[in-house]
Amino acid sequence: MKQTAFVLSLAMLSFVMTVIWGTPLLRVLRHYRIGKLIRVDEPGHHNVKMGTPTMCGVLFILPVLLLTGLLNAAVLIGLEVIGRSVLVPLIVLVSYALLGALDDWEGIRGKRRGEGLRPRTKFAIQVLLAIGTALVLKYALDVPEMRLPGIGGDIELGLWYIPIAAFIIVSESNAINFTDGLDGLAGLISATAFAAFGGIALMKGQIYLARFCFTIVGAIFGFLWFNVHPAELFMGDTGSLALGATLAVVALMTGQWPLLIIIAIIPLSEALSVVTQVIYFKLTKGKRFFKMAPIHLHFELLGWSETQVVQRFWLIGLLAAMVGMGLALV
Repeated sequence: MKQTAFVLSLAMLSFVMTVIWGTPLLRVLRHYRIGKLIRVDEPGHHNVKMGTPTMCGVLFILPVLLLTGLLNAAVLIGLEVIGRSVLVPLIVLVSYALLGALDDWEGIRGKRRGEGLRPRTKFAIQVLLAIGTALVLKYALDVPEMRLPGIGGDIELGLWYIPIAAFIIVSESNAINFTDGLDGLAGLISATAFAAFGGIALMKGQIYLARFCFTIVGAIFGFLWFNVHPAELFMGDTGSLALGATLAVVALMTGQWPLLIIIAIIPLSEALSVVTQVIYFKLTKGKRFFKMAPIHLHFELLGWSETQVVQRFWLIGLLAAMVGMGLALV
């Protein structure tokens, strides 16, 4: 009970920290005109978002970094409030945020304005970071390799763990990135998934990991204070790549990563819609399976309002998270 109260207190603290410095950050971004560019093929009403400050993943990343760092520093004075293992997802959060920031900046002010980093370059860096993380998880932290509902004990994957873990990290990173397209969508879905895995970690006795998860949840809620419709800012790749990769690492550390298929059903659907669209387009020489991909744009073009898409997707994500947490107890 004490642990539950503490993790919820961390969520509240990170929320307050994020909200407090959100307004100053907005002023800086507006002053330097670091604004979003809109694809010409997106639904017409998205044009009003042109110029909205982006790269704002830093809004929730810095409070998480500061709060987690302070808790980790408390070990120096004899207080065990956070574990060293939390440094791994924290480093992943910062690493993918830097990659996303580079991509955002290149798309705003760089030579590839409106496009960002070359896809091959961006993907290669994601893979290298993911492989390094997978090696640390297996050989340095010795995390449970896989746990399945209804099956007692851990399932050993041997050397297969490295490519599987790397694939999960890269896939989830891009899946959240695809989900980030409507006001509040990626934030709500990510916060719900982190809360689910934080709850799973708490139930399994991984207290430090639970604290980290709920610190992120609180910070994302603080970000959503400014990102709900109509959004005053966007997280950009700075936030979406970082959240996706960190969510994957958290899931891997619990050993319950197969539950990502359920808990992160919305990001999975977004990513599959893009893959399906590309493959179908090539096979049919120009025809489209969806009106537009990722799939949230498809539903917008069917007539759903942006708010309807976000709320309905989040309801599905919330129910899926509840099911995933229930399966973790089986």
